[in-house]
Amino acid sequence: MIRFYAATSLFLLCSPTLCSQTPAEKIRQQLEYTRSHYTKFDFRIPMRDGVKLFTSVYAPKDQAQPYPILLQRTPYSVAPYGIDNYRTFVGPSELFTKDGFIVAYQDVRGRYLSEGSFIDVPVHKRLIGAKDTDESTDTYDTIEWLTKNVANNGRVGIWGISYPGFYAAFSLIDAHPALKAVSPQAPMGDVGNGDDSYHNGAFYLAANFGFYTSFKPRKGDPARPEEGKRFDYGTRDEYDFYLRMGPLANANERYLKNENVYWDDLLRHPDYDAFWQGRALAPHMQKVRPAVLWVGGWFDAEDLAGPLKLFRATEGSGPMSADTLVMGPWPHGGWSRGDGDKLGNLAFASKTGEFYREHIELPFFVNNLKQKGDGLKASASGTVPKAWLFETGRNEWVRFEKWPPQGAAAKTLYFDAGGKLSFAPSAKGPEFDEYTSDPDRPVPVIGNIGSGMPGNYMTFDQRFASKRPDVLVYQTDPLEHDVTIAGPIEPVLHVSTSGTDSDFVVKLIDVYPADYPDPDPNPMGVNMGGYQQLVRGEPFRGKYRNSFEKPEPFAAGKPAKIEFSMPDVCHVFRPGHRIMVQIQSSWFPLIDRNPQVFLNIPTAKVADFRKAVERVYRGGEDGSRLRVLVVE
Repeated sequence: MIRFYAATSLFLLCSPTLCSQTPAEKIRQQLEYTRSHYTKFDFRIPMRDGVKLFTSVYAPKDQAQPYPILLQRTPYSVAPYGIDNYRTFVGPSELFTKDGFIVAYQDVRGRYLSEGSFIDVPVHKRLIGAKDTDESTDTYDTIEWLTKNVANNGRVGIWGISYPGFYAAFSLIDAHPALKAVSPQAPMGDVGNGDDSYHNGAFYLAANFGFYTSFKPRKGDPARPEEGKRFDYGTRDEYDFYLRMGPLANANERYLKNENVYWDDLLRHPDYDAFWQGRALAPHMQKVRPAVLWVGGWFDAEDLAGPLKLFRATEGSGPMSADTLVMGPWPHGGWSRGDGDKLGNLAFASKTGEFYREHIELPFFVNNLKQKGDGLKASASGTVPKAWLFETGRNEWVRFEKWPPQGAAAKTLYFDAGGKLSFAPSAKGPEFDEYTSDPDRPVPVIGNIGSGMPGNYMTFDQRFASKRPDVLVYQTDPLEHDVTIAGPIEPVLHVSTSGTDSDFVVKLIDVYPADYPDPDPNPMGVNMGGYQQLVRGEPFRGKYRNSFEKPEPFAAGKPAKIEFSMPDVCHVFRPGHRIMVQIQSSWFPLIDRNPQVFLNIPTAKVADFRKAVERVYRGGEDGSRLRVLVVE
């Protein structure tokens, strides 16, 4: 692996004039540049079944050379509509506007000005007839039309973030020959297990309720977007809002009014059944032909797992071109905007967003679409890295020739008596720690009043949770040297419950020394001494311990094993810090409340919710533990 230390020379420098601009002045200047250098066209591109998809194309006015095409397909509107209305800049960042690309934006089938019917999280059809369509064929037909009807150099790239990132990943299936470079950024790899909707069977309540109150089926024929209206919670305290909402069934009755079939589909399929299995993209990442840049954020509250899963699937089938995983210290989509030098209470010592946009994203597309520059090869090894990751804790960019890193040692963190956590197994026999989980008083996701799923919850100080009686805490002694954990985290829990179903949330935490300095300046009065930084956290709904497709009740009081994998980390626990693990049975309103009774939770009633005594067993052969990969 090759390390990149932060340095001023790595980043875009701005002139005194640009640095002194207000945001409004900068936007105006960017818009003027785009209008003066690009001509906008609107097309309705026919698909193989006759449906026409609305597509806006921005073409450089300079025709001295042919340009490649960059395409984004989106369900979120290609606005502004009308050939005289321009985007502020075109492409993934303003750098692309100045470098020169033909940039096309397309409303996907059934959204806004495109014809046809929209399917939320569509299925890839393995066997299709001549006029059957899915998102793979729509992408193919769009590229075929653009390369024949818009003057270009014959090379096409695709990018997108979140849902558009999902469509970008879809383009890799039976890719068009002209498609040379694709960057799925925060793509939904598996909405039914790991992204957006369900994580190990637990429903991500706050994210989905907030999203589907505004993302609804359109009414009638293709139409421009209506004025957006955010849902009014009536309070800043979303913990209180969701608690008062009551069981999941009340969401429709009180707020959604059975007007959103997308929400209804989520709750009709709480198990990982054929509905979700058919929507997973990972099985289709076979022998991928274009070069791929998978991009995600270590602190992405929505689609952290997607790029990791799809990268692994691509690697497993043998990609036919270079593919690289990029992960930085960002929330959802944070790499595409802002400096990326801080998030919540954490500072990263460099402008990671600028570095990514200038030194990773732009070179990737320039090299693969314009065949200029070294792309991602600019390193001592002269090769394209398999992973280019920001190492949190030490705050460095690191290039890896393999991910997880070659030579990373498999180690285990064991739970022990007295809240101890150690890399050595306990000599004591089987014992347990216990707590009472009350669904009427669930553990909050954050320790203050705020959003049900804030963008920075994944960096949040966990001291508030460690003080609750319904949270178990295990931690190491202060570390004597760096401990670098790189790769997935694999909890192995041995638990029992007095109920017939329960959730178990595992949180890996970096505990700062008591003398760790506070920020300077410190307008929020943050106390970083003893800060408990969440590094990774995931829930597991216990009834799915043997199968995500076929849930099973617990036998009350009988020990059972839960084993699962949490998304990767690349984090350094520094000397003087401690490694902590917290275990709890609610995480509200990030995930919905488990009644702690075996039943179909989306139809549960108030009377179904009950307290349960949860036991976590430690010591002996069946002691609970975390498996990790450590870079020596």
